Amino acid sequence: MPKLGMEPIRRDALVKATIAEIGAAGTLSVTVSQIARRAGVSSALAHHYFGGKEQIFEAAMRFTLDVYSAEVRGALVMAKDHRSRVEAIVRASFSPRNFRRETVAAWMNFYVLAQVSEEARRLLTIYQRRLRSNLAHDLRPLVGARARSAADRIAALIDGVYLQQSLGRNAPDGAQAIAEVLGYLDLELAKGLS
Repeated sequence: MPKLGMEPIRRDALVKATIAEIGAAGTLSVTVSQIARRAGVSSALAHHYFGGKEQIFEAAMRFTLDVYSAEVRGALVMAKDHRSRVEAIVRASFSPRNFRRETVAAWMNFYVLAQVSEEARRLLTIYQRRLRSNLAHDLRPLVGARARSAADRIAALIDGVYLQQSLGRNAPDGAQAIAEVLGYLDLELAKGLS
């Protein structure tokens, strides 16, 4: 008989093992057995908790998005003005929890999963809308009517840095990524209100 309270612990271990396995493999072609082995549980238990591989991937995606969302909310609380709020979103995007090798690999593979999974597509759509909406909200007082298009470009640049990192062999450099995106933000702000 399983101990009461073990399910959340095992689910969490499976989700984290999924991210680690995807990160190690660089692909979604990992098996439930590999994930379960890394988590220290049986593959039968993994199937029992999640149903199948796609559901485990979706749970890992939700976890990754929750971590990102918590980082953004925490950073926004500390921001004092519109420019610092945009900067806070950028910094959270490349924080040590969000911008590490296995998380970057997981993000890239979640985009692949979204091509075949309605739930993954829905989660990515929510993420993209929130990112663009948060950026546009604080860009509006800074750049006026260009806020929406500037937000789209900054969001695309964030995704582009993740894509570029997924192709690299070096450890993710969050400071460099932040500098690149904030450099673009400075260019947008230099154009002034329109």
